[in-house]
Amino acid sequence: MTDARVILEPELPQREQDRIWKGLREFTESIAGPKNNVPLHVVARGADGAILGGLIGASAWGWLFIDGLWVDAPHRGAGLGTRLMALAEEEGRRRGCYGAMLETFSFEARPFYEKLGYRVHSALENQPPGHQRLALHKIFAAVGRT
Repeated sequence: MTDARVILEPELPQREQDRIWKGLREFTESIAGPKNNVPLHVVARGADGAILGGLIGASAWGWLFIDGLWVDAPHRGAGLGTRLMALAEEEGRRRGCYGAMLETFSFEARPFYEKLGYRVHSALENQPPGHQRLALHKIFAAVGRT
């Protein structure tokens, strides 16, 4: 056992945070292979160029990770979210992704994602209090991978 001190540090310099992330990334990639993280941004714009909705994610380790999807309230229910997801999934397939995964809360868009073929694979109860944090995924039919 090492004689290291373990302490709470309310402020950790960015270079030290980077060291921790670098160490974790090096360990993980030594087993799983390179992450090959490629950002993905899909945006819906009005005629005036204003953002009406968007999707932020990335592809990594052969999966499409959808970090966030938002559609401005006046444009919800008109198919814009479905179009954003479709373009993201199309790009994921083009990148050779096996499938897509995302998280949502029980009070957000679970039925929307299930309508698109996503399935819940885990639920964290009482996060946030009184709700669930849901993790969903969708396997792409054919991506040229084994």
